Amino acid sequence: MDMLLYIGYIAGFCTTLAFLPQVLKTWKCRSAHDLSWGLLFLLLVGVFLWMIYGLINHDIPVTCANGVTGLFIVSIVGMKWWFDHKCRI
Repeated sequence: MDMLLYIGYIAGFCTTLAFLPQVLKTWKCRSAHDLSWGLLFLLLVGVFLWMIYGLINHDIPVTCANGVTGLFIVSIVGMKWWFDHKCRI
């Protein structure tokens, strides 16, 4: 494996792991009120497009990192929707 691929894996690991504290905080606090729908939507679209880009170019670090990041964002979106609607009941 060449050095550039290692850099890609490390970068993907760091940027993906950066979302984990937000996922945990959202779950613990039972609130994602401070996160805007616009931010989450645009971020999810961007991550999805990066994942497609990685698939087309057979770039495993880009594909994997954005796939996992997408799952984290989808979990935050789900919690935001659930917690926002649950509070209205």
